[in-house]
Amino acid sequence: MVTPTKNILITGGNGQLGSEIKHIQEKYPHLNLIFTDYQELDITNAEQVNDYFKRIKPLYTINCAAYTAVDKAEDDNAAASQLNATAPKILSESCKRYESKLIHISTDYVFDGRANTPYKEDAKVNPQSVYGKTKLMGEQNVMESGVGMVIRTSWLYSAFGNNFVKTILKHSAVKPEMGVVFDQTGTPTWAHNLASAILKIVDSGTNNFKPEIFHYSNEGVCSWYDFAHEIATLTESSCRINPIETKDYPTPAIRPQYSVLNKQKIRNLYSVEVPYWRDSLIECLKQLR
Repeated sequence: MVTPTKNILITGGNGQLGSEIKHIQEKYPHLNLIFTDYQELDITNAEQVNDYFKRIKPLYTINCAAYTAVDKAEDDNAAASQLNATAPKILSESCKRYESKLIHISTDYVFDGRANTPYKEDAKVNPQSVYGKTKLMGEQNVMESGVGMVIRTSWLYSAFGNNFVKTILKHSAVKPEMGVVFDQTGTPTWAHNLASAILKIVDSGTNNFKPEIFHYSNEGVCSWYDFAHEIATLTESSCRINPIETKDYPTPAIRPQYSVLNKQKIRNLYSVEVPYWRDSLIECLKQLR
């Protein structure tokens, strides 16, 4: 039996990504993964965060916590800023004080979606929504600390929590047809794959840690319509998926029309696996069944 020697703090432990990390933790018996959510640790409270770090002295901190209600954020700027911008700053300060490496999860929404080739890490940021703007502020706070790595991801889904895959499964089981936008393009990301990539980076050791921005999503490109159509096809649903334009489905927050991420940097540096989105979807659907 391996006795864990390194404390790894995971915030947002009950969310999609935190739950996936929990799901694969047995593969890393030498890491003592400590999962917290707001009940155990309020990451918007600097004093509480400092006391927690002082006690457990984590070697790594993985921040999976975020305000992700994209449309709600448009009317709730204060709450979105608190969790997406202020909390990463507080975590960064404690990480610096107690020599912990921070891995902070960010989003494709920091881009305006006007590109036509996959976004590299140094591409110009120009968020169009409150969610995107607050996440960018969080990124900047982490990068300024010098102890944080930012991993941007896109279209996250899993067997845990609420997400697009579960929504399509629910509606396609009872509706004869539904409309899904076809003019927003990106890449779905199975949270299980991202969780594996993160723990591989942690396991590679502090000497390999780079306080830089990285991109990780699954491989390939599709629209939300393609994604929904594939979910319905793979589950043999009789529901007809109809392509519609964004203007036919208005939402309070503006979404990037194109948000494909270039993953070459993280692949080259950490040799992480980046599966094709459809293959990962098949695996997730098996898990859900």
